Amino acid sequence: MQFETVDLQIAIKEFTMATETQEARDQLIEDFQKVINDAEELLKLTANETGGKIVAVRDRAEENLREVRRKLNALEDDVLVKAKAAAKATGQLVQENPWQAVAIAGALGLLLGMLSGRR
Repeated sequence: MQFETVDLQIAIKEFTMATETQEARDQLIEDFQKVINDAEELLKLTANETGGKIVAVRDRAEENLREVRRKLNALEDDVLVKAKAAAKATGQLVQENPWQAVAIAGALGLLLGMLSGRR
């Protein structure tokens, strides 16, 4: 029983860290999407500019944007796969230790309630 409790505590810590990492990745992806959209809009607005330097810069920027968008899509796919794996592992852990999971969830809820009540 002692080992199960320790395993559950470790799993909860890992899940919490994974959730925080997931949130940071999601925010980073969202920020990159905004930058990409802004850059694409800027390229469209300068489409009628015909100077030699502006055309070269625009072509380079378009190529870089395509590459960044490809990498961002790959990162989103990776995040999705990891989120599904974390959810599956969490579900399995809760099924194996339902009462411990309920107790920990209740304790976390009580702690969050106490912290939010102080504000």
